[in-house]
Amino acid sequence: MENLTMLTDLYQLTMMQGYFVNGYRNKEAVFDVFFRSIPFNGGYALAAGLEQVIEFIENLRFKEDDLAYLKGLNIFQEDFIEELRNFRFTGDIDAVQEGTPVFPYEPLIRVKGRIFETQLLETAILNLVNFETLIATKASRVVTAAGKGPVMEFGLRRAQGPDAGVLGARAAFIGGCQSTSNVLAGKRYGIPVSGTQAHSWIQCFPSELEAFRAYARTFPDNCLLLVDTYSALESGVPNAIKVGLELEAEGYHFQGIRLDSGDLTYLSQEARRMLDEAGLKKAIIVGSNDLDEETIFSIRAQGAKINAWGVGTHLITSKDSPSLGGVYKLAAEGEQGVFHPRLKVSENISKITNPGIKKIVRFYNRSGKAMADLIALDDEDFSDRKSLTIFDPIQTWKRKTLTNFQTRELLLPIFRAGKRVYEPPALQEIQEYSRQELNSFWDEVKRLANPHTYIVDLSSKLFELKQELLLAIHNEIKDNKN
Repeated sequence: MENLTMLTDLYQLTMMQGYFVNGYRNKEAVFDVFFRSIPFNGGYALAAGLEQVIEFIENLRFKEDDLAYLKGLNIFQEDFIEELRNFRFTGDIDAVQEGTPVFPYEPLIRVKGRIFETQLLETAILNLVNFETLIATKASRVVTAAGKGPVMEFGLRRAQGPDAGVLGARAAFIGGCQSTSNVLAGKRYGIPVSGTQAHSWIQCFPSELEAFRAYARTFPDNCLLLVDTYSALESGVPNAIKVGLELEAEGYHFQGIRLDSGDLTYLSQEARRMLDEAGLKKAIIVGSNDLDEETIFSIRAQGAKINAWGVGTHLITSKDSPSLGGVYKLAAEGEQGVFHPRLKVSENISKITNPGIKKIVRFYNRSGKAMADLIALDDEDFSDRKSLTIFDPIQTWKRKTLTNFQTRELLLPIFRAGKRVYEPPALQEIQEYSRQELNSFWDEVKRLANPHTYIVDLSSKLFELKQELLLAIHNEIKDNKN
């Protein structure tokens, strides 16, 4: 990964100089990365992007040409520029593992260290985590809609730039896609690659049948034919059947066909009938054409005979929900390891932050199903409780008593004193972990439309701390008015 130290907003650097000039260079701070609402009106999000955050931190240093550029802006002092020359991250980072289902206000990443260092991380971390989490979540919804049919990510040509195409393919794989058309993503991350031919291939030959035969000669072991260049049912499928039977007679297995336009339900039903009647019952039908989870769900509900799905534009661009809206907010500040909780207040209740150094505790019943999450202060322990009553932090009369539970803390140590202490798993392991974690949630939470709201509450201790700080701020404002 390239050095992304300069991938930041200018105000991060101006604040850093302000801390430096005003004697705050050694002040310590804790920041939380979280989002406020689930995209797509869904029931969960899938955390992603941690591996890129790790690479960003490990490559975090200003190069000489970076310093020369900053000096040329004529807004930074010489001694501050010199301080940047030796800049390294020396703090602690904790994070949820990639592929973990997560919910609003939960700290996906917790950053602790000198505010001179932690301030710089905000922009790049949000850039990496927001995008990959969004695409992984979208992919998970598409895969859910597809049922047992594998999903291929086909979005590179419509992605918003090369980085979005490559990292989007990675995130889509975490979300459950089985392959990608993106060769660079396949090479870089070990994602299986897939693809057939374009309509231009068929158009370049004197006839569709000759185009199919030429492709079959070239790839006899992996022949899947695009059948809708001229007429799917009157030309494409009949010609594909001829070529398929020829391949089978030569001892090869004919893979199947792809439909990329038209009424996919009707066309797939007719194509299936024609393939079966010809004796090509093992040939599969791949569907593509601006698909998303809602379209796939509808097509399947109508009885489509599609075995696999190619999903591109709507997935890689997250067309119906273009941003996650993750934020990086101060939760505590202090010196020499002694921290004081801090709170941001807003007229908009959704923007009031949760103070203090926090963690996420997930509660499971004895059969392994997730019951609820609790955002708690870091020093709280619930593992030996026989029962626990939790309550909604806004509608406090909504209460639930948990019994006979097991707990798991979701934040894992990633960096300690600037040194990485976490080994990222292989991408295939992340995908399998995500699949298992999603299986621990009831289907109602994963429902595409009007999902059940999974319980995420504040611990009593955190709730009381938040109320105390809100009251103290209110009283201070009142005193200032007087």
